[in-house]
Amino acid sequence: MEIQELLQEKLGISIQEATNAQVYYALLQIVQELAKEKEAPEKKKKIYYISAEFLIGKLLSNNMINLGIYDEVRQVLARNGKDICEIEKVEPEPSLGNGGLGRLAACFLDSIATLGLSGDGIGLNYHLGLFKQEFESELQKEMPNPWMEEQSWLTKTEVTYPISFRGLTLNSRMYDIEVTGYNNQTNKLHLFDIDSVDETIVKDGIRFDKENIAKNLTLFLYPDDSDENGRLLRIYQQYFMVSNGARLILDECTARGCNLHDLPDYAVIQINDTHPTMVIPELIRLLMERGMEMDEAIDVVSRTCAYTNHTILAEALEKWPVDYLKKVVPQLVPIIEVLDDKVRRKYNDEKVVIIDRNDVVHMAHIDIHYGFSVNGVASLHTEILKETELRPFYEIYPEKFNNKTNGITFRRWLIHCNPRLAEMLDRRIGDGYRTNADELEKLLAFQNDENVLNELLAVKKENKKALCEYFMKTQGVELNPESIFDIQIKRLHEYKRQQMNALYVIHKYQEIKAGKKPSTPITVIFGAKAAPAYVIAKDIIHLILCLQELINNDSEVSPYLKVVMVENYNVTKAEKLIPACDISEQISLASKEASGTGNMKFMLNGALTLGTEDGANVEIHELVGDDNIFVFGASSEEVIGHYAKADYVSRDFYEKDADIKAAVDFITSQEMLAIGQEENLTRLKNELLNKDWFMSLLDFREYTAKKEEALKAYEDREAWAKKMIVNIGKAGYFSSDRTIAEYNRDIWRA
Repeated sequence: MEIQELLQEKLGISIQEATNAQVYYALLQIVQELAKEKEAPEKKKKIYYISAEFLIGKLLSNNMINLGIYDEVRQVLARNGKDICEIEKVEPEPSLGNGGLGRLAACFLDSIATLGLSGDGIGLNYHLGLFKQEFESELQKEMPNPWMEEQSWLTKTEVTYPISFRGLTLNSRMYDIEVTGYNNQTNKLHLFDIDSVDETIVKDGIRFDKENIAKNLTLFLYPDDSDENGRLLRIYQQYFMVSNGARLILDECTARGCNLHDLPDYAVIQINDTHPTMVIPELIRLLMERGMEMDEAIDVVSRTCAYTNHTILAEALEKWPVDYLKKVVPQLVPIIEVLDDKVRRKYNDEKVVIIDRNDVVHMAHIDIHYGFSVNGVASLHTEILKETELRPFYEIYPEKFNNKTNGITFRRWLIHCNPRLAEMLDRRIGDGYRTNADELEKLLAFQNDENVLNELLAVKKENKKALCEYFMKTQGVELNPESIFDIQIKRLHEYKRQQMNALYVIHKYQEIKAGKKPSTPITVIFGAKAAPAYVIAKDIIHLILCLQELINNDSEVSPYLKVVMVENYNVTKAEKLIPACDISEQISLASKEASGTGNMKFMLNGALTLGTEDGANVEIHELVGDDNIFVFGASSEEVIGHYAKADYVSRDFYEKDADIKAAVDFITSQEMLAIGQEENLTRLKNELLNKDWFMSLLDFREYTAKKEEALKAYEDREAWAKKMIVNIGKAGYFSSDRTIAEYNRDIWRA
């Protein structure tokens, strides 16, 4: 049946008469039915990707692209007076993730299905997500972010399990979301929930009774853990996720003929960061419950589980006091104690034990000892893990360590979010890049083709105009599409150094006030959420919002410099921002960013990277060469040396550099205090002067110089367009299809 007939059949009325919402829900049904038809028979071995986050974004258009019906649907709607973009607006964005970790997991599921691998995701069905970010009095305010509707991508299943905690048993319920591969099969994302969750217990923003587990268990992603009840709730969530996942895996494997002793032949479990670590002791416990001896259970699980490390930050490698585990999951404690004892008997090194002398369980240590693979997510990251952060483990298990540089799915981050560029690429190099991203290299042949260069600049200009219209409509902010769009969008964390970018904004503001006006106007765009209990991160948002208010209302400065902070930054907004970007800010302190994936999305869409030699920036630099990226800052070796010697003193830089002093002092100037809160601004200034743990002042002078170099380079439009072509042409390496093929070749073998 043709799409038009299918759509009319679902609607029961003509397409012209239907509302946008009616069209959306009809398309949702059609897509779900078509996706189900593509469910492949399961192979013997299956991949289970367990993650606390899946930042899947809106699904309608992405799924239609993958199913091959997007263009037909768009044309049918247009013939009937409907705009696909307006239909897309009806769809709520699922609140199932936060940052790069969750977005990566979503890209990976897409590529697993696209490559025809048997593999599903396992996570939690958060009702209210992380939070909805609102700005009030130049401060971040957290509100619930509900997204579930009666008719949605979620399919309620009959799969339920009794999950026992200390003194409490809750019955779970599994919900499925279809994951469509590009011109290939459909897999599943399994999300576990409980029927007793009660959204009405949330009061006053995102506050709720953290002790009422039966009502709060799957309310929020990463509930505030600044108190003990919050930390215990995180353990409840993590155990609930892995216990359900482990039971599902054992049930599915036995249904496929597994006798449990041969579990590694039927399943490979990829542990995405440390949140799902408890799947290891839980699987051991369940295998013992089913009659297996403990030593064999440990061996079987160790050959089934693999671990991806996503961080170099010590505070992000989870550690839980044994007392906390006893309060929530006492059944796991004896198993973890045995796992620790086995390690202690083999290795006389306190650095590699599982339970340390303070009675704290190191989750990553469980993953490394009792998994068969440990991978980093960019070449530099993996080397740092091997040489410094996890060196004692690398010396024990060199064969376990491997690198899998992250990737992104081009279907969403080019074909869907930048149709103008995708159409141009289709015309110039064919559409083979959609399934083989290496074919983007064909674009390099047009580096000296004036028509192609002008066409590329025209595409960028149209995307910038579209973003300006969006900002005017949604935030009432007027931006100049002729200005340079300098964008930093990512989770708000001090190591990502949004504060350094803000200091540059102050510096540029002061220069303009002093009469030094840039020849091309600059628009600096930020987008980020700060964790509710992360005080300094929220202070940085406050600083940016105060600068936005000050600069945009200053008639002397605003024609040359504008600042805007995107409210409630999410996947949908990223899809609008990335195609419009000229300069991609990837300025984390070297050695601190594991990989980054935003850097890849910007590169793919023709933005040039301004960044440190950190994470996947290193590989971007290698691919595009010195002339097509703007690199600055201390090296990872220098930074690691500063930490080792504890010799970095931010105040020294403040006192010796007049520009740094002027920028830092401006944070608590009369102009800023007239807009902002003295407490927040003073605290942030003191943090920079007395701590500056991520060394913003160390790199500030070089950052400023390199940014000025990039701004000047922008003015030679032809030369800039050539740099854009190199970045797009070399972006193919960062396809998540390539990453997943490597995971399967080296780790999963599914």
